[in-house]
Amino acid sequence: MTSRSAHKERQTQETDISLTLDLDGSGKADIQTGIGFLDHMMHALAKHARLDLSLRCQGDLHVDDHHTAEDCAILLGQAFDQALGQKRGIRRFGYAYAPLDEALVRAVVDLSGRPWAEIHLDLKRPQIGDIACENLIHWLQSFAINARITLHIDLLRGANDHHKIEAAFKALALALRQAITPDQHHDIPSTKGSLAG
Repeated sequence: MTSRSAHKERQTQETDISLTLDLDGSGKADIQTGIGFLDHMMHALAKHARLDLSLRCQGDLHVDDHHTAEDCAILLGQAFDQALGQKRGIRRFGYAYAPLDEALVRAVVDLSGRPWAEIHLDLKRPQIGDIACENLIHWLQSFAINARITLHIDLLRGANDHHKIEAAFKALALALRQAITPDQHHDIPSTKGSLAG
């Protein structure tokens, strides 16, 4: 397979982001968003999906965490979609379960070109660290829509919100790793002959 990597930049009045992604990496991550817990989650995603990811973001955190979280997810999703190219010779589907202590989360992905996100984590706290819990959910939604994937994430059990969201990011990582893995066949895994949407 050809190199599956992408470099993206995004500059708006709210954020300035530079991102480099390699789908066939070893899990190396260098992430600085200005939001510690978001850095932690994206690092876990890269590590367990075996993505090499470098991301620098200067955001308007004096306003709040929304623009930074959303724009980082948008750019990573776009880079993921670009790096996949025509999606020829991949498994396409992936699913995984990830536990963290009492929490257990399932993630299912289809690299279909049909963007959709169903995220059900039953978070109770208003925020974790410096990020609102609603923006962690929004990050997952924004990533899926811009990566043009179908994503379902469901909490099966759990009480601690930190555990729930971290298990979700790890389950997503494992599902993505499975879905992007090269298949022994080199066709486009679709009866339509295309995964463009």
